[in-house]
Amino acid sequence: MERSRWPIFWLPILMAASVCGSDILMITMGGTKSHKMPFWELARGMIRRGNNITLISAFPPDFHIPGLEEIAPEGLASYVRGYMTFDLVGARMRGEEPLPLYDILRYGYEACDAFLNDFETRSFLRSGRTYDLIILDGAYPECALGVVYRLKVPFMYINTVGFYSGPASMSGSPAPYSVTPFFGRAFTDNMGFIDRALNAAWHIGSLAAHRFSMTILQGVLRKHFGQQIPHVYDMAKNVSFILQNGHYSVSYPRPYLPNVAEVACIHCKEPKRLNAVIEEWIAGAGDAGFVYVSMGSSVRTNKMPLAAHHMIVKALGRLPQRVLWKQDAEQNLTDIPSNVRLYKWLPQQDLLGHPKIKAFVTHGGLLSMFETVYHGVPIVSIPVFCDHEANAAKAEVDGYAKILDLQHLTSDKLYRAIKEVIEEPKYKIEVKKRQILLRDQKETPLERAIYWTEYVIRHKGAYHLLSPAKDLNFFQYYLLDVAFVFSVILITISVLISYIIRRSFKRLVDYVQSRRMKKLIAKSNVLLKNSKKFIDPTSIAKKNL
Repeated sequence: MERSRWPIFWLPILMAASVCGSDILMITMGGTKSHKMPFWELARGMIRRGNNITLISAFPPDFHIPGLEEIAPEGLASYVRGYMTFDLVGARMRGEEPLPLYDILRYGYEACDAFLNDFETRSFLRSGRTYDLIILDGAYPECALGVVYRLKVPFMYINTVGFYSGPASMSGSPAPYSVTPFFGRAFTDNMGFIDRALNAAWHIGSLAAHRFSMTILQGVLRKHFGQQIPHVYDMAKNVSFILQNGHYSVSYPRPYLPNVAEVACIHCKEPKRLNAVIEEWIAGAGDAGFVYVSMGSSVRTNKMPLAAHHMIVKALGRLPQRVLWKQDAEQNLTDIPSNVRLYKWLPQQDLLGHPKIKAFVTHGGLLSMFETVYHGVPIVSIPVFCDHEANAAKAEVDGYAKILDLQHLTSDKLYRAIKEVIEEPKYKIEVKKRQILLRDQKETPLERAIYWTEYVIRHKGAYHLLSPAKDLNFFQYYLLDVAFVFSVILITISVLISYIIRRSFKRLVDYVQSRRMKKLIAKSNVLLKNSKKFIDPTSIAKKNL
């Protein structure tokens, strides 16, 4: 009798049903609003599949996503608002570090204390709410690991800073310094000796600074969750899965373990028609087209020195193209050229996908870099801080970006760079090549992210994907302990062999010398006896005489 095929038919439906209606908690401690975007997109996709999503961040919602509950604890939000007041552009123009080391280190533990001290956070943790999965931001996840510890559920990362190798490395994926550029500097994966040495120094220094910061943060977690809470590094090793905000077409090829999937451009969308006012203004540019300028959400243009504004405006005013420039707030600017319009907000992807766009002037934020490749637009990049230099360096290597240094930037340099990117065909050709590579995937990044998220829920943490490499320290992982033991054994054997050879040779020499001495003595005795025989009769004869 033929076996029924109904179980096989129903299996995909039963598997999908097993995760529908799951409760998922998302937490990002990132200090800029751009960190929320990958979470928003994954939340939308998971909500459409019947799941319940709660998102905690430092930024109150600007709009409502049906089915998404957003929580922005005022303590955390207030801290981040106070923290992100740096004159990043001004510091870079002066040749200074935009974010001093102390400010980078203190963000993790100060933001954590502000978050856990907040009344809304404490009420949330005492509410008794349960979740099937927690998804954390791979940038500054350590504080939120305390929430994972309290709720005792599996957790994942969305590693929003794609060039940051920390989360994947800690879970066991290889990240050798020889080909893994430090995310805060303009290294690539093709480095000579000096660059590899500098890159390794930055990595090691960053690890040391991070350990120092985590020592303080661990104290914050113990204060709020008890002395028995494991160390953040021990908790971080057990991440079930990582959605890596990268893709080999726009970042670098990486040897990831099975618990990592690349989801770069999870937020990318086809362009929609612009509103009538902007569309009409762009159409007025004719064949010259337009240039789009935006420094993203992390670089606040209202904090920029007026000198920088005037320099940029002067360069933009010389262009034959029309210019749309996203500003954060009204500036004390006069004499705005007729070809330039300022807007507090602009639909970036709709502009990048517009047929009349000629170039994009950007700070080099990762999401902007993905979007520009997705829509095929060459760029002029002006890196400011964090991963901007690494992102821009990769784009320059790929041939679709011109990089400008803020410290030495002039109005004329900016003007000539924009003209070069527009008029030189190589920039457009190279970005179109990357666009083809980025879009040539068997499923969309969102579909991939949804599949693996549901996979982790279905398999209760999917711990079978984890490698024991996560439990090895640096010396064990790279077999330095084995190499050390082998070296000691080889040296010991070499010393013993050398000692044995020397002792054997010495004994042989002594033996040979002893034999020769005995022969000499024997010969001497023979000669002595013979001489005695010869001497004795002669002496007797003399006496007789």
